[in-house]
Amino acid sequence: MRWVTSLKWLAITIVAIVLAFAAFITWFDWNYARPFINREVSTATGRPFEIRGDLSLHWLAPNAQAPGLGRWLPRPRLIANDIVLGNVAWSDAPNMISVGRLTFSLEWLPLLEKHVVLPEVALSAPKVIVEQRADGQNNWTFTKGDGKPSPWKLRIGRLILEDGVIRANLVPQQLDLSANIATIDGQAPYGIGVTLKGTFRKVAVTGKARAGDVLSLEDAGEPYPLDASVRIGRTQIAANGTFTNPATLSALDMHLRLAGPTMADLYPITGVLLPETPSYETNGHLLHTAGVWRYERFQGKVGQSDLSGTLVFRQRAPRNVLQGAVVSNQLRLADLGPAIGGQNPSGGSDLSGKPKAPPSDKVLPVDPFKTDRWRAIDADVQFTGRKIIRDKSLPIDNLVTHLVLDDGVLSLRPLEFGVAGGRITSTLVLNGQTEPMKVDSQVSLRHLKMKQLLPEVDLMKTSVGEVNGDAALTATGNSIAALAGSSNGEIKTLIDRGSVSKLLLQYMGLNVGNIVLTKLFGDKQVEMRCAAADFAVRDGVMDTRTFVIDTDDTSIGVTGQVDLKREHFNLTIRPEPKHFGLLSLRSPLYVKGTFKHPDVGVNVPTLVARAGGAVALGVLAPYTALVPLLELGPGKDSPCGELLASLQHPPSRNPATVKPVPDANGTGAGTGQGPASGATGRASRPAAAAAASGVDHGREKP
Repeated sequence: MRWVTSLKWLAITIVAIVLAFAAFITWFDWNYARPFINREVSTATGRPFEIRGDLSLHWLAPNAQAPGLGRWLPRPRLIANDIVLGNVAWSDAPNMISVGRLTFSLEWLPLLEKHVVLPEVALSAPKVIVEQRADGQNNWTFTKGDGKPSPWKLRIGRLILEDGVIRANLVPQQLDLSANIATIDGQAPYGIGVTLKGTFRKVAVTGKARAGDVLSLEDAGEPYPLDASVRIGRTQIAANGTFTNPATLSALDMHLRLAGPTMADLYPITGVLLPETPSYETNGHLLHTAGVWRYERFQGKVGQSDLSGTLVFRQRAPRNVLQGAVVSNQLRLADLGPAIGGQNPSGGSDLSGKPKAPPSDKVLPVDPFKTDRWRAIDADVQFTGRKIIRDKSLPIDNLVTHLVLDDGVLSLRPLEFGVAGGRITSTLVLNGQTEPMKVDSQVSLRHLKMKQLLPEVDLMKTSVGEVNGDAALTATGNSIAALAGSSNGEIKTLIDRGSVSKLLLQYMGLNVGNIVLTKLFGDKQVEMRCAAADFAVRDGVMDTRTFVIDTDDTSIGVTGQVDLKREHFNLTIRPEPKHFGLLSLRSPLYVKGTFKHPDVGVNVPTLVARAGGAVALGVLAPYTALVPLLELGPGKDSPCGELLASLQHPPSRNPATVKPVPDANGTGAGTGQGPASGATGRASRPAAAAAASGVDHGREKP
């Protein structure tokens, strides 16, 4: 039939045209096409492009994975030598890319949609420069000659690199890095070696790596091996593992080691806010998928403390978040100093700086908290220190805290220590949104054992009783010293039904006779009716509204101030025995001087007066010389019940609102606004010592 014959000849004609076309493009000398290709690529990219060497074409078998007709069409493979692609006008480098030899395969059908799909690209001796200016302009966004973006899109499936140099100069990221690439043999699965050199955030970067010879630029699920060791400033990073997509680091699975003099150095590198620490080293398993980074089951050391746990970094809006749990089985207390505002013994508080030492006559840390970084990330981390290694004089056992950082507000709820057989539980809220920082704190002391509070003092080892207390304070400042010097609130502590070494009390009273007797016949425990302290804190000055230790033998009162801003003591200790004492040179004690150089001594005028009286009487009548040294005792008890009841009210952040503490006569002790001014008479002195509220109790009642 005629139409069948026509179709047969049509098919033969089409096949002949295709074969003729294939034969033509196969045997055609493509070097004649170089001017045309150079012109078209230059127009499409808006950059000067030139193939200077030979250009040839070969055929590859059809790609069975290609969609539609693409699976039936053979693919052209082009080989071009000595290629250059010009750079943007504002760059100092004339060419963005120069390649000794370029080999690539091409998919046909995507060209109809102006998509250039290159399943595989091999670059031999490439030199590539990637640049970005401070205003965000870069040299990898191509435009046509009229300045408009090119309608052509480029996609590369796999990339093979051989012996080249790639430089990245990204001003917004403060990155200027060069990578030299060399082919290596006999180190499967690695095919190339890379050496790195440059700067990051004005800090030197050096490193080396081994990687696979074929890099998949699409998320095709093919693992790409990497073994790298990099040093950024003082931080050392080693990684070994695989990933599948360099653009997103999908299915990243690496063993990661980090080491450096302080974890704070990681902030400019990772954007994760970490505190100042001593030197550290960690090893763990790093995973990444769908915007979530997991540092799993890491083990490490910070200073002389061990660390382990899992941290998760999630990318989210408006701020990324760090979550996880960290455990230290052996925590050296000195390693926590930099994290809470102390100095870093390893040196440095940033990539290149050093901590600011306090003035020579001060002891409170002045290193500032870096609150400007707190709003870069949120955090929710649990920390447990199971065993505390500390100085023998510090009876701290363990540490538990829950750290939450939310939009610049840092909360520790709770911050809990095991201390002297009891617990100190506190909640701290540090508001880094304000300048200077504002702090709100509540502290609770429960069941602290007296004999464990001062383990280095022999006379405390036989003491019995528990210390309980509460504090509520507010402050502003960006360092420990500034916060202490601006604090306001109340501090209350009490001991009920305890016992203390009699010898310790006698030493405090300078009762020579009883000290001798106790030395000869042994010490004994003195039952305490009560012991209490109540401080009002205003602008960094602690006023002793109440500070008393009351036993059956002695009532000891303390008055005065502790100035946290000046770091200065001004305290007077008045022991008042309740029974007859022999050879007593009793005199008030004082505690003055600075925190760094305290001065503890005796009120010399009073002591001299009593000793002088004994000498004078001794001249007149030797038997009467002991009369000034006899302590008959005032015979008055402190109001322990009322005192303890008053201290059981929760502390206030505004000390002006506190009700007055009753004195020994049951009357109000005043407002607690100032130092003692009117307590007179022998019988009234224990009342002043008991309340120690620093106000006028009036004259002794008859």
